Amino acid sequence: MEAKRNILTYEGLQKLEQELENLKVVKRKEISQKIKEAREQGDLSENAEYDAAKDEQRDIEARIEQIEGILKNAEVVSDDEIDSDRVSVGSKVKILDVEFDEEMEYKIVGSTEANSLKGMISNESPVGKALIGASVGDTVKVETEAGELEYKVLDIVKG
Repeated sequence: MEAKRNILTYEGLQKLEQELENLKVVKRKEISQKIKEAREQGDLSENAEYDAAKDEQRDIEARIEQIEGILKNAEVVSDDEIDSDRVSVGSKVKILDVEFDEEMEYKIVGSTEANSLKGMISNESPVGKALIGASVGDTVKVETEAGELEYKVLDIVKG
């Protein structure tokens, strides 16, 4: 079975690489020091600091493994591939919620980078899927649990 491709913008790739570097270089040293200090306190069976440090170490190592897996299967969308005529991964799109007459702006990103609180929606989300390939002036319909929503594409800008 082929591993899932992780679509990333160049910006998203850089953030993950920086986080990985920080975890490997800075956080590993910090946690090693915490474990060393906790060990020096003696009996490990009742040492809460030691247990907490080991838990933190496990979390750090798990995150390192997760990022390495994402990067191993990363497919980076370059600015050249982003079409300003059609919505694609890396596009910033301004849309109008037809029912509520409300304008919204989103950046379409791969699922790894998605963060709706920062206006970054996944190309795999219902809205993201519906918008991919749309042009300015198009109206797309999105099926949700709450019913069908309609969005009109007002503007598309390269990421």
